[in-house]
Amino acid sequence: MTEVKTILKKPSLIDALIPVVALISMLAGTVYVFGLDSFGPNQVALILAAAIAAMIGIKNGHSWKEIEQGMIETISMSLQALLILLMVGSLIGSWILSGTVPTMIYYGVALMSPDYFYLTACLVCALLGFSIGSSWTVAGTLGVGLMGIAVALDLSPGISAGAIISGAYFGDKLSPLSETTNLAAAVTSNDLFDHIQHMLWTTVPAILITLVIFFFMGVGSSSNVVISDIVALQTAMDKAFTINPFMLIPLILLLVMAVKKQPALSTLIFGTVTGCIFAAVFQWHAVIALADDASLSAAAAGFKGLLSAMFLGYNSVSGNESLDALLSKGGMSSMLTTVGLVINAMAFGGAMARTGLLARLVEAALSKVKSAGGLITATVGTCIGTNILAADQYLSIVLPGQMFVEPYKERKLKSINLSRTLEDSGTLTSALVPWNTCGAYMSATLGVSTFYYAPFAFFNLLCPIIAIIYGFSLIAVPKSEIPETSDVLGTPKG
Repeated sequence: MTEVKTILKKPSLIDALIPVVALISMLAGTVYVFGLDSFGPNQVALILAAAIAAMIGIKNGHSWKEIEQGMIETISMSLQALLILLMVGSLIGSWILSGTVPTMIYYGVALMSPDYFYLTACLVCALLGFSIGSSWTVAGTLGVGLMGIAVALDLSPGISAGAIISGAYFGDKLSPLSETTNLAAAVTSNDLFDHIQHMLWTTVPAILITLVIFFFMGVGSSSNVVISDIVALQTAMDKAFTINPFMLIPLILLLVMAVKKQPALSTLIFGTVTGCIFAAVFQWHAVIALADDASLSAAAAGFKGLLSAMFLGYNSVSGNESLDALLSKGGMSSMLTTVGLVINAMAFGGAMARTGLLARLVEAALSKVKSAGGLITATVGTCIGTNILAADQYLSIVLPGQMFVEPYKERKLKSINLSRTLEDSGTLTSALVPWNTCGAYMSATLGVSTFYYAPFAFFNLLCPIIAIIYGFSLIAVPKSEIPETSDVLGTPKG
């Protein structure tokens, strides 16, 4: 029996826009109806949009099995990120129980001035991000402590998270240890250090403007914290935990492993185990209190307390309302909603990519490009769109990187312009999309809604804008001296 081959129909622009418009409409509706509690409903919106994309793909000749495989393959790309999310939840729970996070907060509120907190947080995170090359590690370690300090100092959680993310991503972008920095250079076949040097044109002005903004926001902040409240908080922490500089050893060991470029997942597991060991040795009373089960032997209660911290998170019952609100967090369970959000977002991205709808949107954007500025703007838009639709920062670098290599050559623009723009818009805007792996991670780790901190992640917002300005003004947009492509007659294109 002869097998009938299905002829695939190229999707129209209308086809490609339908799932996007549907998703935007549903997300707007969930945010309007549920407000800050729209995290769960957003997952439903994403999976429904994926279903719409799949139906359009089937209309154009794709089989359900093919589309499903595309979704599964895309989801599989995020598995490492999902495991990291779960382990960060465990890390936070074990580090609170071990006294590591309370110690960071205890000394931080004594040393950091509310007037300069935003500026200092951004600078410290930038330095650490450059040293270890991972914005995720910065947020999951130092960022958690800084958010605790911000709450204790009665500072805005949104602005504080924006400062942490701005600094972490600045350091990450310029670090030769960063995965995304290496990826952007590799995708465009550029030398790593040439790529980093070219990024200085956009990153330096952006971070300087960011620091100035945070300086004035800090000086003009209306923190209502009083000394007696800080003293009461420190006293409550002293009663609940053993506080001393030795409790920072788990943090130091984790950062050493990060600097040595140990795998992220194994580093987080090591940090979690170290936290549990310190909890058992130095905070045994807190471990037993967390177990809250008098029927168990001391050993069994300790085992229960440690596992509870890792899965359910720490539950503070000190009697000090501020401290209890500050430290009752963490655990794998706190990340489960975020994990679901990422899976559904990746399913939508997989359906869009496998059915050709994502490529059709990019094709439409390229058709309108007439200049270097237009090409860079199209690159920025495509990277942002990929972050929104495919929900992964690596895809926002790889897919546009592959799609725009030839257009840059045809317009005689050096490929370092492309690699820089991929980072300016792909890497940086990933943290501003709630269902993107990066946005979901930052929100879950720092405990602040993406919609709340995004307006204050000034560095992440400024870099794409500066890239577009440079594109149209031709500032720091070097051209190739020799055309890299030509038509069959040998006449240079572009």
